[in-house]
Amino acid sequence: MIRVMKKSVLALEAVLDIAYNARPEPVQSREITDRQGIPNRYLEQVLQQLVRAGILRGVRGPRGGYTLARERRRITVAEVIRVTSSLDTEDSFQSNGDLGTLVIGPLCEQAYADILARFETLTLEDLCVDAREKGIKRADGSLPDYSI
Repeated sequence: MIRVMKKSVLALEAVLDIAYNARPEPVQSREITDRQGIPNRYLEQVLQQLVRAGILRGVRGPRGGYTLARERRRITVAEVIRVTSSLDTEDSFQSNGDLGTLVIGPLCEQAYADILARFETLTLEDLCVDAREKGIKRADGSLPDYSI
């Protein structure tokens, strides 16, 4: 049925961690693992997908890691979800009856489209502001200041 896959949730969490803890140096994957508890075996795969999609930029070398490829306000939640997930056809509702096929199936597809439409209106900037308002401190122990 409709679900945001675990991989997508982990990807969104990782990208938000990078956006929220933005600093001159790239964020290393082990830092994300330590802060967010995301298993490293999933994290590296997800981060590479996000690099290929142009959401993140990978920086090589001993001080390497990941940065956002674009400004926070130009990356939507829907983009991250689309890169790592879609309507999971293996787990999609399968029915032999008309009610399931003609009523429930389209209902689920419309609900998924509605969820993606909502995610399209949310940017990483929105999530960073929400995290700040909830008092979540950055890796350096400070609260970010988004005022101009």
